[in-house]
Amino acid sequence: MGPLVPEVIGNELNFVVALFVGIAFGFVLEQAGFSTSKKLVGLFYGYDFTVLRVFFTGGVTAIIGVVALNHFGLIDISLVYVNPTFLWSALVGGVIMGLGFVIGGYCPGTSVCAAAIGKIDAMYFVGGSFIGVLLFAEGYPLFEGLYKAANWGNIKIFEPLGMSQSLFAFLLVAMAVGAFWVVTMIETKVNGKPNPELNSKPLYVGLTAVALLIGLSAFAMPDRKEAFLAQANNASGESTVDVKIMTSDELAFRLIDNDQDLQLFDFRNQKDFNTLSLPKSVHYTLENIFEKDAHKFLTLKHAKNVFISDDEVLAEKAVSLAIKLGYRDIYVLRGGLNQFKSDILNFRMPEGAIARSEKDTYRFRSEACKIIPQLIEENRLKQSAGGEKKAKKRVLGGC
Repeated sequence: MGPLVPEVIGNELNFVVALFVGIAFGFVLEQAGFSTSKKLVGLFYGYDFTVLRVFFTGGVTAIIGVVALNHFGLIDISLVYVNPTFLWSALVGGVIMGLGFVIGGYCPGTSVCAAAIGKIDAMYFVGGSFIGVLLFAEGYPLFEGLYKAANWGNIKIFEPLGMSQSLFAFLLVAMAVGAFWVVTMIETKVNGKPNPELNSKPLYVGLTAVALLIGLSAFAMPDRKEAFLAQANNASGESTVDVKIMTSDELAFRLIDNDQDLQLFDFRNQKDFNTLSLPKSVHYTLENIFEKDAHKFLTLKHAKNVFISDDEVLAEKAVSLAIKLGYRDIYVLRGGLNQFKSDILNFRMPEGAIARSEKDTYRFRSEACKIIPQLIEENRLKQSAGGEKKAKKRVLGGC
């Protein structure tokens, strides 16, 4: 499983926590009756739909939970691993899984749970699972073509359906509620009597209403990233926040002085960044501000964070977005890199008389226009020798 709380709980402690979570999961399975094959196969014969209710409830809880955590910025969806979809192997595997379920009376997880409490049939099922794994591994060259056929990539189910995540979450809740009502009627007809646990119609109606309200809450929690990006992109040229400014002269001085606290975030396009990038700068997009790396750098104590673009407009949008995400003390380069080029990189001493107040500034710029290009070239060679930027690690998990 993936780390429960990355960078807070270490890998070693995470395994300990995972052990106790696994024990708790097995305990809940056993107490719910999932260690009994008769209850599990009741789904296929129509006399007990506990399995359907549990899996639908788990799915609804997971999707609403992810929507809520994403909305409040407590989870980075870009780092959550989505298993790739191989269509034909999924269909064939689903058929095999279903047949094994109805014939053996267990799925892989419940079989281990039942075997742990001494069920002989479950032990045979687990043994058969190991044989199946061995046969697949040894015969993989024969199955590889089918296994990798129709690769749809790391898609989410609502994407090929052409709907939003919020709409899909609500429809899933509505489908679950409808399924609960239908299977309750099927159970009553097959068993000849109503399920005593679900015999209270007012309670069932109340739970249905609560479930639908929870489903509707998905619309009240739009994707936080998309909502903030839309606000930033639709904002007018005038900044709605009090933006701190850094001048070209101050930035040039800090670069020459090799200020260790200086961090430059360059929001120009990748092509322009590759053509000319200042020392201590990294290429960023508005989307990158939501990621874990941005949080790590923008929350460093005593750091001097400066956002750069060709002019001030895009940089100010980025600052506005960062402030909404809770970051503070961010500067914008006045006039952007265009002004920095004019003031520093392409500086030419003006002709004619120079005011005394400007002499020191022009003297500094005449020196900086020689030093900064050398620093830029050294930085370019250093980046070329360092290779590609290390990719962010995604969290892997699942059963």
